[in-house]
Amino acid sequence: MLRLMAFLCGLLFGSGLLVSGLANPAKVLAFLDLTGAWDPSLALVMAGAIGVALLPFTLAKQRARSLLGAPIQLPTRRDIDRPLVIGSLLFGVGWGLAGICPGPAVTLLGSGYWQAYVFFAALLAGSFGYEFLERRQAAAALVRS
Repeated sequence: MLRLMAFLCGLLFGSGLLVSGLANPAKVLAFLDLTGAWDPSLALVMAGAIGVALLPFTLAKQRARSLLGAPIQLPTRRDIDRPLVIGSLLFGVGWGLAGICPGPAVTLLGSGYWQAYVFFAALLAGSFGYEFLERRQAAAALVRS
């Protein structure tokens, strides 16, 4: 049941990305172009998404388990550290250059948009590269101690 619900939620999310235009890199770049032909429609999509998610997230904070019995895993850290700032900057630069972020990249894979494949390959390479460096750094810390 959990997998079916995860699939249905993913399908709903992907459909929302397509209908709202968040999967369209040209629309995203127009939203980010504050000095040119700025398109504010994605700000309305984001505000709507926040409004819809506000109540369920508020309720989720009061529960230990979801309605289907799975543990609720919400982030607990609130500090701003160097990896968060660097990651945010990299994400923003990537989003600004490509007009694609990770969720829409997965959605675009089925559209035949070749740039999505390049973006997704780079996303995977960056993720695996980060994991490799983290493991290497952890191993080096173990050797030092």
